[in-house]
Amino acid sequence: MLKILAIGASNSKESINKKFAGYTANLIENAEVTIVDLNDYPLPIYGIDLEQEKGIPENARKFSEQIKNADGIILSLAEHNSNFSSVFKNLTDWISRMEGKTWQEKTIFLLSTSPGGRGGASAMQIALGSFPYAGAQISSHFSLPKFYENFTDSGISDSELNSKYLEAVATFQKSISK
Repeated sequence: MLKILAIGASNSKESINKKFAGYTANLIENAEVTIVDLNDYPLPIYGIDLEQEKGIPENARKFSEQIKNADGIILSLAEHNSNFSSVFKNLTDWISRMEGKTWQEKTIFLLSTSPGGRGGASAMQIALGSFPYAGAQISSHFSLPKFYENFTDSGISDSELNSKYLEAVATFQKSISK
């Protein structure tokens, strides 16, 4: 059975990105899904002085271990001011100090969504440009605009968006099932 890690890159208790990542992960066949809540991994703000004084926090180590044990990762990026959420950026900063390659050559399905019409497109573009250097094997990506208009408990309601989304899901499934 495949081990899938689903991450909503936000610390919002009602994170639409966590909901989107979890929904997507549950579409993957023959998979054991772990849905991550970043609130379970509180960390101090990264700084070299803090690292030298106290070392790598245990929560960063635990999160890195989650990545290591996954066969694939579904990551839905929250966008704050045209970038990643600070909680997510901080977590990846800590992990990069241990592993060098944060994503440890894992296959990743990158998602993003937002209430607005761009669907987290800026954060997605940053990730597409930088994650491969951090050890991400990006198999597919998809941005969902206007989350509250286009997503229900049954999935994506817009048929054209849903078709593109399901193609991306199938690509990810194929890439981790090899």
